[in-house]
Amino acid sequence: MIRIVLVISIIILVIVLAVFAFMQLPSFGSKPDGDRLERIKKSPNYRDGAFQNESYTPTFTGKEESRLSIIKKFLSKGERARPKGAIPSTKTDLLHLDPHADVLVWFGHSSYFIQIDGKRILVDPIFSGEAGPLPLPSLHAFKGTDRYTTDDLPAIDYLFITHDHWDHLDYDTVNRLKKKVKRVICGLGVGAHLERWGYQKRQIIEEDWNKEMTFENGFTVYVLPSRHFSGRSFTRNQTLWAAYVLETPTMRFFFGGDGGYDKHFAKIGKKFGHIDLAILENGQYNVNWKYIHMSPEETLQAAIDLKAKRLFPVHSSKFSLANHDWDEPLIRISKLCKDAKFPLITPIIGEQVNLKDSTQHFREWWKGVK
Repeated sequence: MIRIVLVISIIILVIVLAVFAFMQLPSFGSKPDGDRLERIKKSPNYRDGAFQNESYTPTFTGKEESRLSIIKKFLSKGERARPKGAIPSTKTDLLHLDPHADVLVWFGHSSYFIQIDGKRILVDPIFSGEAGPLPLPSLHAFKGTDRYTTDDLPAIDYLFITHDHWDHLDYDTVNRLKKKVKRVICGLGVGAHLERWGYQKRQIIEEDWNKEMTFENGFTVYVLPSRHFSGRSFTRNQTLWAAYVLETPTMRFFFGGDGGYDKHFAKIGKKFGHIDLAILENGQYNVNWKYIHMSPEETLQAAIDLKAKRLFPVHSSKFSLANHDWDEPLIRISKLCKDAKFPLITPIIGEQVNLKDSTQHFREWWKGVK
């Protein structure tokens, strides 16, 4: 009996040490410390040793199912959680774009490139093909969604990071991009990851919610609240998740990142009067975590609250991080917007969206993909 207990104890110790060693890899980033941590502690959004949402936001609702049941269902997803065929895509040559063109190109999930008024912007890029620290089949990108690499990107004026989850702050991608990026804009604390990965302090601008930053050539960025959480390991909410409004000389964008529906959308809509294009999450939702991810109905309502002229739904079509069918988010939001007569942008991966052309047509490309 003593020998059995000893063997089990050794096995547990080996596992613990292996996990600890694995989590020291650079991809896990670094916790804020020093002057960065002192600044974080002064934030009105940091309380009790962690960043807090404006409203009470549990990760799970705690009503519909037990956490164990939720995990079991997540690990045994339906047969249509991933497409059997390839996701359609095309390839816009970003390296040789007309410098006067105002365009958007989507890379799947929540990654996209914008060229507007002479500046080049990149949001939450992920080209590694993995949505987590391990190459698990369930977290691997869908077939056909790997059309682009970092080599296909030009120099980037502003790289926006909405939060530090693996499917939004991808170590491999961001590490390869650092020589192309002039400035990174992120929430408080996220700069600790970037500095560990070789970014210079002069490249990083990290701010708190409700802060305004003015840049050259008539560009202004507002860092705004979202309803989500952060963390790349077991410790949560040591860095700040954020949404952004980007004002250029000719357009106003909302970059929503991830987050549940709440009153902040209406507040932002009231503050800015209108948004030309709202880019909002629409995917990876579930009733069990409804406070941290929106349903398609809430995505449309958020766009209405923001007083958006057009909606671009993202956070779908590349990874399966929930139990719904891979195409359900697009089917539902498309019907909702048709019924509400709300203008919707649904490009295929790599398609050039002409930002100043409100008549550009987008097909329902997900139809026919099994």
